[in-house]
Amino acid sequence: MLKLIVFDCDGVLFDSKNSNCHFYNHLLQHFGRPAMNEEELDFVHMHNTSNSIAHIFRHYPEQDLQEVDRYRLSCDYAPFLQLLEMEKDLVPFLNITHPLYHLAISTNRTNTMEPLLKSFDLRHYFGKVMTAQNAKRPKPAPDALEEILEYYDCQAEEAIFIGDSIIDQQHAAACYVPFVAFKNTALQADYYVNNFMEILKLPPFRSSQD
Repeated sequence: MLKLIVFDCDGVLFDSKNSNCHFYNHLLQHFGRPAMNEEELDFVHMHNTSNSIAHIFRHYPEQDLQEVDRYRLSCDYAPFLQLLEMEKDLVPFLNITHPLYHLAISTNRTNTMEPLLKSFDLRHYFGKVMTAQNAKRPKPAPDALEEILEYYDCQAEEAIFIGDSIIDQQHAAACYVPFVAFKNTALQADYYVNNFMEILKLPPFRSSQD
């Protein structure tokens, strides 16, 4: 029976590609580098901050990445939060599921996750929020999802993970948690959906309400 729903953040809770584009281009611009190309934008949209910075500055070996990271931590993230677009049916979905299931997040965001949740008044829905900052290893390693399962004393088959990228697919597979692909039919998944309300029609939800 379903007990736990775990969400990725970027590409699931929010359409954040525009926000990520502006944020990482801001870092590049600050250090006098050109903007990202499409491949780099796709990369930073899926990976943790440390790997993303290393990737977009990979052609500049003279650049001190620790200096980039220090500047990142000093940035006011508020202007980039304003570029996020929350999924239209997210809050109705959370209002339906929150009383019935444990809700958690496993994301490769770092210090921006808590400000994001507070800014959009979503923090109270989620009991456990794992990021690349507080997990032993970032996704796709299983650490964050394993910690969530342990926190709620749930078996893998009692949970689902909702994600939109190959990183998410690998993350769920590493823990044998059923995977729901969100707006991405190119992934290998147990289920495919285009919005949150479609998730309520999936077999795990029907069986848990029998």
